[in-house]
Order: sequence, then structure tokens, then C-alpha cells
Amino acid sequence: MSETTERKPLNGRRAVPLSSSNDEENEVPEMEAFGLLPRGFNPRDYLRVVDIHMLKEMNKQQHHTDKYYNPKLIVRRGQPFQIQIDFNRPYKPGTDKFWLEYLIGRYPQQNKGTYIPILVGDVLKPGEWGAKITQREGSSIRLSVMSSSTCLVGKFRLYVAVWTPFGILRTHRNSATDTYILFNPWCQKDAVYLDDEKEREEYILNDVGVVFHGDINDIKLRSWSYGQFEENILDACLFLMDKAELELSGRGNPIKICRVASSVINSRDDNGVIAGSWDNTYTAGVAPSAWTGSVDILLEYYSSKQPVRYGQCWVFAGVFNTFLRCLGIPARLITTYSSAHDNNANLQLDYILDDEGKVDTKLTKDSVWNYHCWNEAWMTRPDLPVGFGGWQVVDGTPQETSDGMYRCGPASVQAIKHGHVCFQFDAPFVYAEVNGDIVYLRREKNGTHVIENIDTTHVGRLIVTKEIGGDGMKDITEDYKFQEGSEEERLALETALMYGVKKQSAPDSTYQPQKDVEMEFHTQKAVLGSDFKVIITFRNKSHNSYTATTYLSGNIVFYTGVTKSEFKKHTFTAELEPSSSRSFDVVIKSSEYLGDLLDQASFHFFVTARINETGKILAIQKATVLEIPALRIKTQGETVAGKEMSVTVEFTNPLKQSLENVTLRLEGPGVLRTMKKEFRQIPANSTLSWEVRCFPHRPGLRKLIASLNCDALRHVYGELNVHIQKP
Repeated sequence: MSETTERKPLNGRRAVPLSSSNDEENEVPEMEAFGLLPRGFNPRDYLRVVDIHMLKEMNKQQHHTDKYYNPKLIVRRGQPFQIQIDFNRPYKPGTDKFWLEYLIGRYPQQNKGTYIPILVGDVLKPGEWGAKITQREGSSIRLSVMSSSTCLVGKFRLYVAVWTPFGILRTHRNSATDTYILFNPWCQKDAVYLDDEKEREEYILNDVGVVFHGDINDIKLRSWSYGQFEENILDACLFLMDKAELELSGRGNPIKICRVASSVINSRDDNGVIAGSWDNTYTAGVAPSAWTGSVDILLEYYSSKQPVRYGQCWVFAGVFNTFLRCLGIPARLITTYSSAHDNNANLQLDYILDDEGKVDTKLTKDSVWNYHCWNEAWMTRPDLPVGFGGWQVVDGTPQETSDGMYRCGPASVQAIKHGHVCFQFDAPFVYAEVNGDIVYLRREKNGTHVIENIDTTHVGRLIVTKEIGGDGMKDITEDYKFQEGSEEERLALETALMYGVKKQSAPDSTYQPQKDVEMEFHTQKAVLGSDFKVIITFRNKSHNSYTATTYLSGNIVFYTGVTKSEFKKHTFTAELEPSSSRSFDVVIKSSEYLGDLLDQASFHFFVTARINETGKILAIQKATVLEIPALRIKTQGETVAGKEMSVTVEFTNPLKQSLENVTLRLEGPGVLRTMKKEFRQIPANSTLSWEVRCFPHRPGLRKLIASLNCDALRHVYGELNVHIQKP
């Protein structure tokens, strides 16, 4: 292949330029003479390779790579695979000498693992490069080739070299023999080895997942198509490592790959895959809620090389999961409810109240996200003490910089649980996301702050992922933290403080909460477009009568906990009799919130009450999410691989207004590539129907996923499990 790219400049320290592109190649001579060739030398007199058969079907089956929609051989490292070589005559072991050469990148070097010569021997050692002949028949031989369990991950070029007394003869460059080598969770010597077959099926081979979103009091779920086996996705994932300029020699190490990927998934400082947008305006792009999976995003980036607009946390996490599973690193998508975004990582989220007990949005910098999605990747951590391997947090959502780049992880989940946040990478930040106190401070006229209330249990209350083999929810909070209030939890906190997580000094002794009155509130289940109530309940446990001046503030918020606008203010006085409870209803009308609603249909209520007799303040806050109607998906006729089938998507507009410029998307890995349809208008209370015809190509249980999107209504999803039969 001719060298089209310019040669990189060398600096004084290197003999060979840095090699960080899997795509670039060097020219390999087909005849490498040992000196002057004698007259009459004819290469045809010697053993010559006529053809190489990659035996793809058998190898892919054995290596769990048969689902990849890719014409080339794909194998996993540390596990033998077979190839067949046809020579021009029968092979004579005594006199004929040949070997294999695997090359990757433009400057292959043996000591970097980018040039791998493999001699034919008698035994294969587990997890080390080698080859042995398993069959000889006529002019053909069959080889069993073992790759190293620490081999680089990427696309290798294969040459067969034959020794002659005058020089080395090589096969010509043939892209049909290119071989992808991936991580191998089935191989005990691999850094990503996972010993449970059910877990491997879920965390490597499942190409559809579930994203949990909504709010802790109203958990919602939607499917996400990872599509790691779809056409061109493997090449797109390898391109991401080229884009991140990860040196080829580092591509056998899952720690390095995760670290650079968490940066290249977002576009903040390196023109990476997805541009984030949290401000509800998505001009010249796709709203984050409209995506149904990762495939469109990765393919668009692979072809345009420009960030794809737009994403929010679950989109970054969905694409990151595709990348990890595609390369063979076990991965799962995690949702943390009430995740703290603590601007100064001091384990304290300060909410500053003004005289009336309202939150001062200008002075309050910290926020609690209704939920935040990140990923866990499974690997050993030889760079840390024993015991910190296993699940590692990696997060592609750009929140804070780490070593100068927007990236996060890998951070050991075990280290976070025990407070050992000194271990790389970014453990203090993740620790603060799942452990933090909310402190309500009142600003006095002289500028000082008085602590009014401390909530130690609000942050990181629930951490979940999809269960293995089903769409249900698995609670993994205990992987991250000990039981709230337990001795172990205290110890983990003290350990984290010792290792440098900042926590502001304990509140001074003047903080004396009102112990004998309790206040709580809950919101009725609210359907988009209808009215609902907030019910506030006081319990006076004392023998005194109290009056409480109570203020309710209703805000429309981004799911990141950042307020867009206050749509409801309501103040009332509650008369509290001794030893009794009393509830008060506040009605929220749809006309009050519909005009300002954001795409997550999410509200945040603060209720603050001042006990007039003592001057003490009670403060609580809660998020609530509206019920959004779903799309209905139906199929008609038989569902057989290779035969045409019909899919219908239906939706009824629940609002009292027309929906304008509506986009529907439908996809299903192995059934159909993403289809899109635009509708100019859906009148109030009317139903639209869209029929699509397709030819499913993969049998088995598949999932169809649809989304509807327009400015007035987002996060509308539907899904359907379909059993595609074998023809």
C-alpha cells in the first residue's frame, strides 16, 4: 500500500515516530533478498503460498464473534484459532521453512507488540503466541494459531513468509486475510476475564440494554440499542482509539483504553463523538431524547469525523457501553438516583436560603441530578493493590476535568465503597457523587451563613443496573456504599477524609434542629397535561401549639437538578395542635406548568416552614416526574429471518394542543436499521400510525425500539420483543 500520509516529524528522543493509528500501513517487501541474487534465481522453484483460508465460520463460532456483521476473521486473544494454507506443492517439514507475520500500524516493531513473527512449533503454550500444524493433506496444511493473552486489540495484517537460501519470500498484501483480535473474557489469563457464562452473555454479547431514568420516587425505563455487532461498528470503535491518539502499544491494556475512551466519547476538549447540550435547545442537531441507540451516532461520527449533536448522560453512557462491549470488555450501564454534582468536591452540597426560606439560585452552585448514568467496565487492576479489580466506574459525560481533560475513571467500585479514594483514577469525584450531605444555609443580613438543616441521606440513595437475562432492575447500591448510618459507613467516610476528600468542619453547636415537629410531603402521580396535588403533612409530637409559616416553591428543572424557572409559589400558615398530624393540599394546574416544560418533564419542589414560636426552620425537597404516554408497536404477519415483515408504530397525542414537527424513529438490531419519519402536525387527542416494512436478518429474540420527539414533547418511547424464526 503506498504511503499517502506525510511522515511524522521525529524528535530527538525517538528512532521511530509514535504509532497511534490502526489504519496506517507500511510497505512490506514480497522479496527480501539476503544479498545479491544469483543469476537464474527463480522464486517459483521454492515453496510458494497459493492461498490462505481463514476458516471464519468455525473460528467465529468458537470465539463468540459470530454475531459481528463483518466479512473478516474476528478472534479473541489468548485462544487458539485455525487457518489453512495451500502451497504450490506438498510441504516438506525437514527442508521447508515458513512462518506467519502479524503487523499492525505503520511502524511495526517486535518489542512494541506491533510486529509479531510466529514460528511453527510442536506445542502451543496457553496465552503465548505460537502455531502448530494440526493437519496435512496434499499441498495444504492446517495450522492452529495461539495469540498472546496480552496481545494488542485491533486489526492486524497477515503475511506468510517462506525462507529460501537467497532471501525471504512473502505473500502479497491481501486485505481478505486481515484479522481483528479482541479482548477475551472467556480466557483466564486475560485482564478482562469474567468467570460466569450468564454474565458474559449479558455484559459482552447482549446488544440491547435498558436505561433507568426518571426520579427515585418514579423510576422509568427505556430500551437502548447498543448494536455492537452491526456493520462498520467495530471499525468505528477502533477509529475512536486512533482519534484519541492512544499509542498502539497501549491497546492491550483495558485501563488505558477506558481512560482515553472516557475522554473521546465527549467533544469537550478533543472533538470527540458526542456534543452535550443541557439547555433544551437542540438546533441543527438531534435532541438527546430522540436517539434510540448508539449505531447511528457512531456511524455518523466515523464518516463525518465531527461531533454528533446532541447527547446527555444516558447517550454518552449508551455509546460508551457499545464501545466497551464491541472490543470485548465486559460493561454495563449504571444509573445513580440523586447523584451529587459537587462543584468543590467537599462532600457537602450547599443550598443557600434567603430570608423567606427560598433557595437563592444565584448563590447555590452545587446541584443534585435526578439521576446520572455512567458505565462500569470489568477488569483486573494490576496498578492497584490486590482487591481493587472487578467493576470500575468510567464516565464519558463531561462534568469536571481530570488531568486536564474531560474524562472520569476507571475508578474501582470497591475502593469507593471502602473510602480508599487515593487510588487512581478520579475516585474522590465518584465518591462525592454517591456520598454527600445536603446542607441548607440561611444567609443573614450581615452576609454570614447559618446552618438551618442537614440532610445526610438524600444523595446516592439508589444505584441500579439492568438485571442479567431480563429487563428488570438490579439494585447495586451496596456495591458502592455501606448501609446508611452503619459503623462501616462512618469508617469508610473517615478513610475517605484521611485520603484527602474535603469535608467542611462539623457545624458549630448552635445548630439545633426542631426535633418535635416533623414535616413531609408527597406528590400525586401526575400525568402530562393534567392537574395534580402536592400534599404536605405536619406531625406535632410536642405538647405545645405551634404555627408554621410554610412556603412551597415549584420549579421546572433539567434532570441535572438545575432550575429553569419557578412556576408555582404558594405560602400558607399551618396551625399545629399538640400531639396531632395535619395535611394540606396544594393544587398544581396543568396551565401553570405546560408552557415552560422541559424535555424530561421534571419538577422539583422545595417546602420550607418556619415554626414561628421557636424561629426554627424545616426544609425538604423532592423531584417528581410526569407520566408520559408511550408509543405502541405492533407487527403483522409472520416474523421469519430473510422474509418481509410489517411493523406499525402508533401514538395518541395527550395534550390539549397540536404537536408540530414531530420526528419518529424506529430501530431493532438484527431486524431493521434506523428508520425516520417526519410528521408536520398531530392534532390534540388524535392518533397517528406509521407502517414500516423490513427484512429481519438475525433469528432469535430481538427488540424493536421507537422514539417520538418534538419541541413540546420528548422522552416518548415504545418497545416490543419479537421472536424472529429461522427460515
